[in-house]
Amino acid sequence: MITDEQLDKHRVEGTLLRVVRDANRENDVRGFVVAWDDASVLIRKRSTRRLVKLDRRYVYQPASEERALPPAIADAIGHEEPGEA
Repeated sequence: MITDEQLDKHRVEGTLLRVVRDANRENDVRGFVVAWDDASVLIRKRSTRRLVKLDRRYVYQPASEERALPPAIADAIGHEEPGEA
């Protein structure tokens, strides 16, 4: 789960984030951190300016980084991370 410090850093820096919710790339959400609480994060989508409330247990990463699958999903589909053999 993403920490308060990480969320605050992304909010202050205005980092465009990718939120990976499942194995399907089309279900990713891209946007900017607006607010958060103990269980959820409010993201402002970059294209429509709509707000989306997402669970904090999803994978939050800068959109500029390579997409990372959540460990439970990667294990379920037999996906290996780059560099693993």
